[in-house]
Amino acid sequence: MKIKVYQGYGHTKNLVIYGHVLKKQPAEHTHYSKNKLVNALYLLRLFFVKPFPQTRVKLRWGSQEFFTVTDDEGFFKFEWSSEYELDAGWHNVTVDSIDEAGAVIASGTGRLYVPHSTQYVFVSDIDDTVMVSHTATTFRRMWELLRHPHSRRQFKHMAEYYQALAQAQTEDHIPNPFFYVSSSEWNLYDYLTEFFMFNRMAEGIFLLSELKRIWELFRSGQTKHGGKQVRIERLLSVFPKEQFILLGDNSQKDPEIYTGIAAKFPQRIFAIYIRNVRPEKAVMTAGLLQRAQQQGVHTLLFERTAEAKSHSEKIGLIS
Repeated sequence: MKIKVYQGYGHTKNLVIYGHVLKKQPAEHTHYSKNKLVNALYLLRLFFVKPFPQTRVKLRWGSQEFFTVTDDEGFFKFEWSSEYELDAGWHNVTVDSIDEAGAVIASGTGRLYVPHSTQYVFVSDIDDTVMVSHTATTFRRMWELLRHPHSRRQFKHMAEYYQALAQAQTEDHIPNPFFYVSSSEWNLYDYLTEFFMFNRMAEGIFLLSELKRIWELFRSGQTKHGGKQVRIERLLSVFPKEQFILLGDNSQKDPEIYTGIAAKFPQRIFAIYIRNVRPEKAVMTAGLLQRAQQQGVHTLLFERTAEAKSHSEKIGLIS
């Protein structure tokens, strides 16, 4: 049994963390390789998982204990309030799988991030926003997934741009929080973590989509997008004082989701950035962004990262 605990987030009175209990341990990182066969085997192992459904799990947090049961996909979620005040930064979390008598069967550890109090929160998509993924075409997306995380291509200057955004209107030791909300599956959590670390992207919390099995591999990245809006709206409720900047692309549903959120929370969304990776959708995307702009939201449809950076400087996000 393996307990996989993902990064959590929140503040003292509103904390959340997610994870899976699995019968079969997912693949560990492989050494760097350009060999497609080696990388294909690694990718297959990421999706060759067996969830442990209806399993009792316990969260240990200081002297507090919280209990829940995994769903049919072995997924668990804890939401709680801390009995003591939390400093900004990372905090360790332990989750146990327990039997009916309360004995610990297995344990997993994760980390929870309490952001500093800043002016902005950044929410970014991953595929075709940060990394080249070709999500609109199944074969090309699969071909990209067969690259080792160190070989995956980021859009030019994205790391530098996101590092600048992390410091927008704040100080070096008080970064703005970043949340990477994606339709990619939890299967790819370690894969994406490796890519982000290797490329020195702004550190943030991954909020991914439901686990997929090996027979669903070719549907990777094609999860229903309604959950993405729910996850972003939860962030808005957890951080009610901050202004949000939403970054995505028009390969799938980001324009509709982001502008829909802006219509619902016009005072909370400071800017929307959409990378134009599908020119045939540019007119529709521009129309959606124009509506958001009429509500006072800064918007930009861009192709090159330099355009987004220049716009961020123009509206006073970064200097």
